[in-house]
Amino acid sequence: MTIEQLERLGPHGLYDVRDQLKRHIYRRSEEAFAAGDAARDAITSPTKLAARQEEIRKRFLASLGGLPPGDTPLNAQSLGIVEGAGFRVEKIVYESRPRNYVTANLYLPNDLGDPRGAVLFLCGHHQQAKHNPEYQTVCQYLVQAGLIVLAQDPIGQGERLSYYETSLQDAVVAWGTREHDYAGAQCLAIGDTLARYFLHDSMRSVDYLRSRPEVDGLRIGVTGNSGGGTQTCLMMLADERIAAAAPATFIMSRQSYLLTGGPQDAEQIWPGFTASGFDHEDILIAMAPRPIRVLAVTSDFFPIEGTRRTVARCKRFWKLCGVPDGLDLVEDDSSHAYTVPLARAAARFFARTLLGTDPALDNARIAPFAPERLWCTTSGQVRGELANAAAVPEANRERAHALGEKRHALPRSHRRDLALAWLTEKVFRDRQRCDLNPRFYFSGRMEEIAVQSALWRSQEDLFAHGFILRDYRLADRSLPVTMAVWDGGTDSLSPHWEWLRQECAEERAVLVLDVSGVGPLAPHSYLGNGLHELYGVIHKLATDLLWLDDDLVSLRTFDVLRALDMVARWPGLDASDIRCYACGRQGVYGRLAGLIDPRIQNVEVVQAFEYGAWAESRYYDLNGIYSVILNGILQHFDLPELEPNERGP
Repeated sequence: MTIEQLERLGPHGLYDVRDQLKRHIYRRSEEAFAAGDAARDAITSPTKLAARQEEIRKRFLASLGGLPPGDTPLNAQSLGIVEGAGFRVEKIVYESRPRNYVTANLYLPNDLGDPRGAVLFLCGHHQQAKHNPEYQTVCQYLVQAGLIVLAQDPIGQGERLSYYETSLQDAVVAWGTREHDYAGAQCLAIGDTLARYFLHDSMRSVDYLRSRPEVDGLRIGVTGNSGGGTQTCLMMLADERIAAAAPATFIMSRQSYLLTGGPQDAEQIWPGFTASGFDHEDILIAMAPRPIRVLAVTSDFFPIEGTRRTVARCKRFWKLCGVPDGLDLVEDDSSHAYTVPLARAAARFFARTLLGTDPALDNARIAPFAPERLWCTTSGQVRGELANAAAVPEANRERAHALGEKRHALPRSHRRDLALAWLTEKVFRDRQRCDLNPRFYFSGRMEEIAVQSALWRSQEDLFAHGFILRDYRLADRSLPVTMAVWDGGTDSLSPHWEWLRQECAEERAVLVLDVSGVGPLAPHSYLGNGLHELYGVIHKLATDLLWLDDDLVSLRTFDVLRALDMVARWPGLDASDIRCYACGRQGVYGRLAGLIDPRIQNVEVVQAFEYGAWAESRYYDLNGIYSVILNGILQHFDLPELEPNERGP
């Protein structure tokens, strides 16, 4: 047998272990969806509806990590005007947070008199963002209907690329979803989400609108599609100043989207939202009885079936409030876009709800500008000309550093007790030990190394897997064990072969462990990206766990702890002497298990991954990062603080 053959060896024919992680996550999700439906079905009065709305807002904001301060000066600047047909566009820059510059276009009708209603337009995932022709078209329909419109660039798009380097005149990290996950992954370790910053920017944009004398601050609506639909929903959930909303090509249901198998962008991941029993119905419920027009296309990757079900189930809440026509759905037979029919439907909706008019809309008057005419900066990038500009990466670094100082202000023993209590609760929550039911399915030998493989139950619906390697000449002895936890598990023996041979030569057995989703337990790669790449299957399943207030790190750490139980059942092993060899990023599972369980007497850490250093870094390797995100860890500890090499007071 060669090492390559050994790496390909798996429990084929015993069980479909490749689909098990997905089934496990989907089962738990379906249980949460059913509980959420039951809770919403129990809302039978305006009083119960109000209680649900309060619960939604409270839990939602907590899940995002709260919001940055909203009382800092906007320091708004008007940097030029572009004249259109019956309207003008002001180019605006303001600071949602100190040094965090938002670039925006303010569309103003030429016939302004008394203060009137306005719409905040939030952009989806177009690189040009506010100056993209598709989005200009929507804004021009809205302003043609007599509305004031503020279109802002979101984080990582338009003129707001966070990783733009002046020396290169380019961004090191690609715009849009890649930037979002690049910064958003770090947010999670801090206990934040990227959505908190998207939401905060939008709320400060409402502050800016309310500062304008042309705007009636009690008549402000919000719309956007795709990623802009996400941002619209954030506002619907959190900002009670919104008078009307038209979320486009986003409202569906978590259940319907889960079954498509698709991943979502970082700002679209709200930890614990599903575990709390919330779904897209609750986004709509949060707005009742304020008017909503849901906009959708029939050939979207966001399932139209989920959209229709969510809207149909929610109509009764407006009836409960005495506004039976307050929620409706407009569909267009199209693929994913803010189409002209949807733009016209939005313009009529906001004109009716915010202005009390029924406008005549003329397609011939719609004429998008050349995108660069709407730039608020000369270079097209805030970071290209404002040397002090900051964005989410700078906020992550500052917050991670501040959390470290806060932790170290506590006495070491107290800090350790709090950290271990939090970690233990996180690892064991919603998980139960079951009978291991081990299957020993292969024995063989390669050179002087004897190999035995086994499959065992880590949880009732999840198997773990591993190889025991030992010197074949010691077959009659009960050997102490070194548990090897590294990237790739038994699929990645070659890079570690010399270490394995040395460990066996020192009269120890080595358990090379495959935790859930690793090695032969890796899920089928049904998405276009590689298994561990951004938006690959592991990314998708890891973020599905976040919705359940769980994470892959906690689940896999539990797998390591169950492997300790398996060592006690494995013939020829001495469970009184167990060490752990934790190598690389995924070695964190062994390191965390070593903090919880004294059966691991020593942990050797090689090529260490440290959460604090990573969260404060500007650049890192994004691929596979969701495999090692322990949500909220830096609020409680960083690994070096609890391990034997701990430094500090």
